[in-house]
Amino acid sequence: MRGDTPLPGEHAGGDVSLAGYTTLRLGGPATGLVVAESSEQLASAVRAADAGGHRLLVLGGGSNVVVADEGFAGHVVRIATRGRHYDSVGDGMVQLTVEAGEDWDEVVADTVRQGLGGLECLSGIPGLTGATPVQNVGAYGIEVSEPLVSVDLLDRRTGQIRTVAAEELGLTYRSSVLKRSEAAVVLRVRFLLHDGGRSAPIRYGELARVLGVEPGERVDVAAAREAVLRLRRGKGMVLDVDDHDTWSAGSFFTNPIVPAGELPEVLRRIAGRVGADERIPQFPADGGTKLSAAWLIERAGFGKGYPGPGGRVRLSTKHTLALTNRGAATTRDLLLLAREVRDGVRAAFGVSLEPEPVLVDCSLQ
Repeated sequence: MRGDTPLPGEHAGGDVSLAGYTTLRLGGPATGLVVAESSEQLASAVRAADAGGHRLLVLGGGSNVVVADEGFAGHVVRIATRGRHYDSVGDGMVQLTVEAGEDWDEVVADTVRQGLGGLECLSGIPGLTGATPVQNVGAYGIEVSEPLVSVDLLDRRTGQIRTVAAEELGLTYRSSVLKRSEAAVVLRVRFLLHDGGRSAPIRYGELARVLGVEPGERVDVAAAREAVLRLRRGKGMVLDVDDHDTWSAGSFFTNPIVPAGELPEVLRRIAGRVGADERIPQFPADGGTKLSAAWLIERAGFGKGYPGPGGRVRLSTKHTLALTNRGAATTRDLLLLAREVRDGVRAAFGVSLEPEPVLVDCSLQ
């Protein structure tokens, strides 16, 4: 594939490392790279790749992707589109339309400056706006699926652009019909927010305690954002070039959902290891009961800072759910640590952890 005809506006590959385009700072080269700065350029590059039968990776902020050391044997289109605008729709509601390449946290910060509530609890999450519905990004008691109205998609099968309502995206816990699918590319996203300067109801217990309110109360949007950022910084979940605990893909594993029929045996195994008196974090979820992946990882013997090969990768020293590059790691190092953690949790508790990032030309098998 490395001898393919270049795409329009493409930089030659080989020496273009994808590590520079991911928050893990890992990954080898691609055949070529297009940086799409408009939705028209983005659509044109994707259509050209599809028409030519080229293998294609559409890359956003690189915060939820793990790229093989060997790189990607195909073309990369990096989304760098910009633009957002607000439209009043009445009854105290405002629709926000955002191009896919906008930095997500900058968008959230702008809504807070505008006194609009709905996105503030999603502050500090790295990546681009177009990725948020793909992953159904969520944190501190809210998911993107709640304020999401619709997305504009480039349908790669037809080459046409269409608007798709949120309810048609199959949005579930950290997933959607768009995730791990190459059938469509998100061009822009729309959210419905409320004015008046008040947050969405604060549901997450830890956040409510920090804010000094009862769950369900609303607070000033700026106060909610600052509290979320403070909590995320304490867990190494706000990007900082000088802090290797943030050289990660965020939460590496999703919280497992255990079916009702399997839950008693899982809880028995957990209690046998940690003691019957320790509270096991568990929450109702579609399809069963959600357990805390971070809690399971730590109780399986993988504490904060647990090292992988040569100490080049470690679990974050602040949060056991993040696998981090300490500066000289390889993707192979990272995957070896991920396998060790996954297999250790399975052996201890009979629970299988699934990776949250998209694995590009690599796997945990």
